[in-house]
Amino acid sequence: MKFVKLHGAGNDYIFVNCFDDVVSDMSGLAVRMSDRHFGVGGDGVVYLYPSFVADVRMRMFNADGSEGAMCGNALRCIGRIFSEKNVENTAVETNVGVRYVRHNKDDTFTADMGKPIIGEVLKPIFVCGKQFDYTYVSMGNPHCVIFCDNINMTDSDIGIALNTHSYFPDGVNVEFVEGTGRNIKVRVFERGSGETLSCGTGACASVAASVACGRCEKDTEITVSLRGGDLKVNYSDNIFLIGNAVKVYEGDYYDQIHFCDRWSSQRTR
Repeated sequence: MKFVKLHGAGNDYIFVNCFDDVVSDMSGLAVRMSDRHFGVGGDGVVYLYPSFVADVRMRMFNADGSEGAMCGNALRCIGRIFSEKNVENTAVETNVGVRYVRHNKDDTFTADMGKPIIGEVLKPIFVCGKQFDYTYVSMGNPHCVIFCDNINMTDSDIGIALNTHSYFPDGVNVEFVEGTGRNIKVRVFERGSGETLSCGTGACASVAASVACGRCEKDTEITVSLRGGDLKVNYSDNIFLIGNAVKVYEGDYYDQIHFCDRWSSQRTR
């Protein structure tokens, strides 16, 4: 099975071409391929399918095999894949609707992330014996945004515990945000993957929460600094995410379970 690995600001995903290959167990394969010791290694796997309403349909699975509805870094990486086919504007069908990615002249990619949904603002939450105030934002997937003075002083156990807090029965992505104005710093703990170098929807959710709490302004390009690099976010009506998309390598992956299932199904035809 052929794959290509790309990353957006260090958030790395394995992309599998399902136009040609048949994958019977997407969740299990994502776990095996994402393993950084025994697999390809990544924060998850994105399966690319034909679409009736867009250029391509994506399904994204986290490293633990859970499915995510949206991924901003993966969207830009898909833009990179299609740019190699001389496609400047790519329409991507996701689990929350069609999203559009543009290849910019400076070789970055802009993804239209749609409209954020702001829920609770600065609501108290208790975890690991401490109280925090969080703001809930949906970017098609759920985010718990917490403002702090220094993101590097945040205990990783707190982020991981919040991922599975009882307030969020389906799990939640967690962002710790430092700073105001045109520059903020963000540390991300993704549900299903743990701490990651960056998160596209997390960057967008952090800006949306910052605007809702008066820490940033709308219609302003905001630089979001993450462990894997900087992303740009512009929140007008929709949120636009701007950043790199880097192809790392491509190759062939041999999965015993996958090919056994495929061989068995072919024998019964």
